[in-house]
Amino acid sequence: MHPDQQRDFAEFVVARSDSLIRLAYVLTDDQHAAEDLLQSALAKTAGHWRRIRGNPEAYVRRVMYHEQVGRWRSPRWGRERVVDAVPERATGDRTAEVDTRVTLCQALRALPVRKRAVLVLRYYEDLSESEVAKIMGCSIGTVRSQTHQAIVRLRELVGGPVTLEV
Repeated sequence: MHPDQQRDFAEFVVARSDSLIRLAYVLTDDQHAAEDLLQSALAKTAGHWRRIRGNPEAYVRRVMYHEQVGRWRSPRWGRERVVDAVPERATGDRTAEVDTRVTLCQALRALPVRKRAVLVLRYYEDLSESEVAKIMGCSIGTVRSQTHQAIVRLRELVGGPVTLEV
């Protein structure tokens, strides 16, 4: 890679890593897996940096999406789960909030991969339908229908209205 391209790539990584790691975390639901996913996507992006024009972040998001879909399809995915130690400090009773969040997370995991990804990209990442369509390699109409179907299914799984907040 040419030194100018290396500098541009390094500047991109510094400027956009916070946003990209949040997307990776939502896709993986694990901080360590999110870091691995982002690192893998950035390594693939660096190899193609010379050819990427316009919006390199969209390219990285697309790579992350496809990489994670491949991991979801792998029979080894989800066998182990690393968790941090539970904090010892006391907080107010947030049982209802936690129950809602757990229920929503379980319902999201029950969705097919594409429906889950479209909800993450639309509501967590706050991307437009056209941006989601580009990342997922489909039409805007497909994004709309997948979003509608996913929300309907979430309502069925949760048993009521769904508020997609992160």
